[in-house]
Parts: sequence; C-alpha cells; structure tokens
Amino acid sequence: MPSAQRDYYDILGVKKTVDSKELKKAYRRLARQYHPDLHPGEKKPEMEKKFQELNEAYEVLADEETRKKYDQYGKNWKEAEAYERARQQAGGAYPGGGPSAGYTQGGADFSDIFEDLFGGRGQREGASFRGFAMAGADLEASLPVSLREAFTGTRRILNLPDATGTPRPIEIRIPAGVRDGERLRVKGKGAPGRGGGPPGDLFFLVQIAPHPVFHRKDGDIVVTLPLWPWEAVLGTEVQVPTLSGTVRLKIPPGSQPQQRMRLKGKGLPKRTGGHGDQFVVLDIVLPKSPSPDEQPLYEQLAKLDHPDPRSSLLREATHE
Repeated sequence: MPSAQRDYYDILGVKKTVDSKELKKAYRRLARQYHPDLHPGEKKPEMEKKFQELNEAYEVLADEETRKKYDQYGKNWKEAEAYERARQQAGGAYPGGGPSAGYTQGGADFSDIFEDLFGGRGQREGASFRGFAMAGADLEASLPVSLREAFTGTRRILNLPDATGTPRPIEIRIPAGVRDGERLRVKGKGAPGRGGGPPGDLFFLVQIAPHPVFHRKDGDIVVTLPLWPWEAVLGTEVQVPTLSGTVRLKIPPGSQPQQRMRLKGKGLPKRTGGHGDQFVVLDIVLPKSPSPDEQPLYEQLAKLDHPDPRSSLLREATHE
C-alpha cells in the first residue's frame, strides 16, 4: 500500500513524542478532511488513498505495543514481529544457528535481512520459514450518524476502498441507542492478511450529529419549550415534539422560566432495555413589540400592586 513507504507520524502530522489524546485529535481532524464521501467527483480516488493510509497509520500508532514495534523497526515492524516469533519457536536461535539480535530502523534494511534469513539461507539449511500467516491490521473510519438514526437504529451501505483502491460495499448495522464515540465492528473487513492469514476487522467510530431541537445528555433528551407569559401564569396544554412523535404536555399554572418537566421513557433506547427520559425546559418568551390591543393590557397590568421582584436581590447585595 502507498502508506507503507511513508512515515506514519508524517501522515498524521504529529511528532514522535505525541501522546494518545493528541494523536486521536489529529486523526479525527484529518479523517473529516479526507473522508471520500465528502469529496465526490475527480478528487474522490485521491481522497480514498489518503483516507486509507491515514487509517493504517492511526491503527498502528494508537496501539501502545504496535507503536513500540514501529518505532523500533519502522515500516518493517510486521516482518520483525514474525521473525521474532519464528526465532522463539526455533529455540531462540537464528535459522542459521547464529545468536539472536535486534534490528533497528537505523541499521540495515530489515526486509533484506528477513529475506536472507527466511527465504534463502534458512531454506538451504532445512529450516523452512516461508508462508507465515499474519492477520491483517484492523482499520478505523469515522461514521456520521443522525440523532434519529441513533434513536431508531438502521443499516447503511458504505463504499470503502480496498487495498487496490477499488471501492467495495460494506454493510454496517447501527443499533438503536448507539452512543457518540462508540466503535462498531465489522468482522473481517479490515486490511488483508499476509501469507494466508485472516483479514483484520473494520471499526467505525460513531459521530452523532447535533440536532437543532433535540439535545443529548447521556441517554436523555433535552428540549427547550417556548411559552407566552400568560401560558405560564394561567397554565395550558401544548404539543411537544419527541423523537417518537408529538405528545401533549400539561403546563401547570404559575410555571417558572427554566422549569424542567419530565417525559418518562421518551429519551434514547438503552442497550439493557427501556429508554431514557426527555426533559422539557420552559422558556418564557416576551413579545418584542406589543400589538395595539396588547399595549393597554400591559399598561393596566403595570398599575396593579405587585411585590417587588428585586427586593431579595437588593437585600442580599448588602450582605458581607
């Protein structure tokens, strides 16, 4: 693959000292930038290749163990791993009988050494190490999901490039109640294995898009409900949207701004069964400009005796 010849740190635009948090942040930023679905037309094949090598780089560096091996052996870390495993199976010695030693990225090209040990001398001396089965790497891609899809669950067909750059259809099942940041696994759809080894898995990182009305809070949903002052004072019954349809909500007389009302079981589905709740936050809306009919009513209301709503504010402001 093209990314095998490029340094993984350069692909992700980070230094070798980067921590896991900053590494993930860099990956997510670039994944959004290069995602093929966001680049239709002539640029899509180029974006598919960039996206593929980006996933490969992150998959290796995000895992502590594989990152150590990559830092030591560079692009040949998988061959190094296979060699070490073969050496251990052979009793801790080289195929040719010499002492074991580590190979670093700064020394001789490990691919030449590997070929000499496993493809040449080892075979001549009767120790055949060809055909090691190595599993393919797991890959990860971001998966934008709408809030309604997270509520109902759905199936989606995505076209992703394979090792040759050819798009392949992948079916992904998005379960009801999926959470933002959750990883969904498609078994056997990752990078191909080597030497007859099984392919890796494909992981999708769920990114739930914000909604203009429904706001997530864990498994609950929060909706802001506008009310006129007289509706809050006198009480009323209004329609309220939920993810499962519109319901009627009784507003009690004397309701206050920012008061929260609960709609049980109208939140997101839970994996253990049932649903979260929906909370309705009351927002008292004042008319910007009273109509000619409303103006005298407000003036009449202002002439009535009312307790000073600022009395406690002024009183408490004098406390030390």
